[in-house]
Amino acid sequence: MTTHNQAQTLEYLHSLNVDELPAGDHSLNFAVATNAMGQWQYLPVRVFKGKSTGKKVVITAGVHGDEQNGIMTAMKVAQRLVEQDMAGCVTIVPTINMSGILNHSRNFFPVDPDTSPSNLNRFFPGNVEGNEVERYLGTLWNELLRPNADIAIDLHTQTTGTCYPLYIFADYRIEKAKQMATLMNPDVILNDPGEKGVLETAWNTHGVPSITVEVGSGRYFERELVERAAQGVMNILITEGVIQGEVYSLNTPLEGSKIISVKAQQGGFVEPQVSLMQKVEQGDLLAIQYDALGKELLRYTAPESGTVLSHNLETLRAPGSLVVRLIK
Repeated sequence: MTTHNQAQTLEYLHSLNVDELPAGDHSLNFAVATNAMGQWQYLPVRVFKGKSTGKKVVITAGVHGDEQNGIMTAMKVAQRLVEQDMAGCVTIVPTINMSGILNHSRNFFPVDPDTSPSNLNRFFPGNVEGNEVERYLGTLWNELLRPNADIAIDLHTQTTGTCYPLYIFADYRIEKAKQMATLMNPDVILNDPGEKGVLETAWNTHGVPSITVEVGSGRYFERELVERAAQGVMNILITEGVIQGEVYSLNTPLEGSKIISVKAQQGGFVEPQVSLMQKVEQGDLLAIQYDALGKELLRYTAPESGTVLSHNLETLRAPGSLVVRLIK
């Protein structure tokens, strides 16, 4: 049995200001909220603090509990930062939605009977006087995230049952966000002005350039995409002067500004007829849907030309579920 040196542990923090930490590798427990029994819920936080001043970077993952490639990417970045000479600080919060993670679910599970299971990425930056979900995020934002970031990276995947390539949401009105998106060396970048309640939007509207990184499929580990995403984050840290090194050679991603989602018109079993990053023309066959006896129900075709950004992996599709997503 092998043992490993343990990083410094600071427990029971109710707020964090990384400027007050000494240089080094810190493993922290952040008290984000009490549960319904009055017991504190703790989020693990890893902080890498350099000896010299520099950019403060916050990396988050696990906002959706079923998006494990994002969590693994955050962990891989942490592993690469051990014993690095650094300027500035990197704060990694890899498991934001603890209740969702433990339930293998996208949603946050409140106990408040008047609050439904919620997509956390529609309620940022939260509200410390709101309902259970809003209070959770309000404390997280005010006491941990916002005070410690000059730039931010939020790691996700596509939802369980569907897949993405390495795909970035970036607001091209913010030059730093556009640069960060390119440095991730992704397959696709969406020029996206953001949506209210999304963590990336909350960062950007508070003057912290941010991107959302989608690392493949929901729930299941994809080693190659996780390694690519981790290297992309390292590219950003190198470019920002946080660590030393050379930026990994950059490819030219597909850049788009329009998304076309084709959804199931009824329930049934859907067999995709396309693959990720495949170019299609209007009228091309995207998927075939069957009933439980294998009889064909529907054929889904491309409403316009584009490139396949996502398709279902789980064949069972409820009415309104995603079948194929295109980007132009």
